[in-house]
Amino acid sequence: MLALTRKVGERLVIDDNIIITIVDTKGENIRLAIEAPKEIKIYRGELYDAIVAENKQAATPAQDGILDVLKDIKARKP
Repeated sequence: MLALTRKVGERLVIDDNIIITIVDTKGENIRLAIEAPKEIKIYRGELYDAIVAENKQAATPAQDGILDVLKDIKARKP
């Protein structure tokens, strides 16, 4: 991780196409402006973590009991 100190109006440039500008500071809060190509997805950290957790949950195999119920339903079809 890189930790930097920046003042309002100063910028960070990442990989020639992402620009982060310090817009404002109020107490412990900092406002950032991010310029990046549209194909680059930008998420707040807590939202990204929630998306990752949802994807992991969706990718886990179904419980054995549920699979048994589905097998029974399929077996009952004429």
